Amino acid sequence: MTLLDLLFSQHFLMNAPDAFFDFFPVIVLFCVLGVLLLVGVPIAFSIGIAAMLTVFIDFPFDKAMILVSQKLANGLDNFGLLALPFFIVAGNLMNRGGLATRLINFAMLFGGRLPGSLAHVNVIANMLFGSLSGSATASAAAVGGIMKPLQEKQHYPIDFSTAVNVASCPSGLLIPPSNILILFALVSSTSVQYLFIAGYIPGILMGLGVMVGIFLLGKRNHIPQQKIVFKEKATKVVLDAIPSLTLVVIIMGGILAGIFTATEASAIAVVYALVLGIAYRELKMKDMFPVLIESVVTTSIVLLMVATSSAMSWAMANADIPNFIADFVMQTSTNPIVVVLLMNVILLVIGTFMDMTPAVLIFTPIFLPIATQLGIDPIHFGIILVFNLCIGICTPPVGTALFVGCSVSDTKLGQVVPKLIPLFAIMVITLGIITLFPSLSLWLPTLAGYQH
Repeated sequence: MTLLDLLFSQHFLMNAPDAFFDFFPVIVLFCVLGVLLLVGVPIAFSIGIAAMLTVFIDFPFDKAMILVSQKLANGLDNFGLLALPFFIVAGNLMNRGGLATRLINFAMLFGGRLPGSLAHVNVIANMLFGSLSGSATASAAAVGGIMKPLQEKQHYPIDFSTAVNVASCPSGLLIPPSNILILFALVSSTSVQYLFIAGYIPGILMGLGVMVGIFLLGKRNHIPQQKIVFKEKATKVVLDAIPSLTLVVIIMGGILAGIFTATEASAIAVVYALVLGIAYRELKMKDMFPVLIESVVTTSIVLLMVATSSAMSWAMANADIPNFIADFVMQTSTNPIVVVLLMNVILLVIGTFMDMTPAVLIFTPIFLPIATQLGIDPIHFGIILVFNLCIGICTPPVGTALFVGCSVSDTKLGQVVPKLIPLFAIMVITLGIITLFPSLSLWLPTLAGYQH
């Protein structure tokens, strides 16, 4: 017996309009998901339950359970997913191995000469460390934790400083290597190497946008305008940072040269980060167990969301929800610019209440066909999608970067969110620029041989 049989009498089913049956799976899926998220059910379980109930519409309970279980297993049956746990381990090793401190010192060479220097250093350090660790939350925790005492000593306002840290930490998700770009590549069957190259300019523009916000809003928020008097020699700072920055060269150089794949590069990143942490004498054997435990927990959360999101994607496809949403978007307007802006608005809203991993897995199969139908390159669309979701993790109610940033600085959401709104607006404007000018995403891949 299916869900429809349980909820409605035979007489109603025989006389119900066809539109009801078309729309009912959408109601079940999104209403169940929304209610479960509102009552605090973990997002992975919310997605899995919503998927199961949607499948239950068309299949008896026992068959629905078998189908969902199969899709959970199939969602993890992908060799490319091995890159995720390896990069997670590498990021945690970098966090414990002293890389953040050296990258912050390196960032001071550039941001220290600007008015409101420590705020600019925070942004640059997030761009550097975030790109190496592949995690916005790790970057917000590591950089924010080191910058907090420095900023307090110089009397920087903690609420605005936290907002700057939160707004800039996602920039590393666009600057490779990036876990979320790997995930998009797996879902969309696009090239990881070209996605990585495409992320450089948009990621840098995201960080520069926050720095523009510091210039525009600094005085209003009482940011000290003095510059950093740097005591260490610049040569020593650069030499200390070069081994850390070399990791990007090794990974990107190896992938582009065809020496190894992105998955193999992730394993190399683990070995390199481990050797570097030991060489810096900041990573001890006693640190390895906590690093591995933290990595296992993070990996299990991510992979559980991957599995349940795969089940939801199949449930949506079975219920023809992607076509329903695509028709709704395409019927709203035939103007490609309007359609793309509408997709941006939808993704921005989605990003506020859904984590990046399930959002990429669920909505890429829905919006990518629409984008390609409009002539948008898949690589460019991937950058647009990830940029949208980067903004989402900075905003309540499910902004993981926002929660981590506030936790590190020991501030309340009510203090930080008002300071974050203008920076949020600047990020949205930057997103609009990236969307309207595809060459910002595609110029570097084209130079590397990408044909679109």
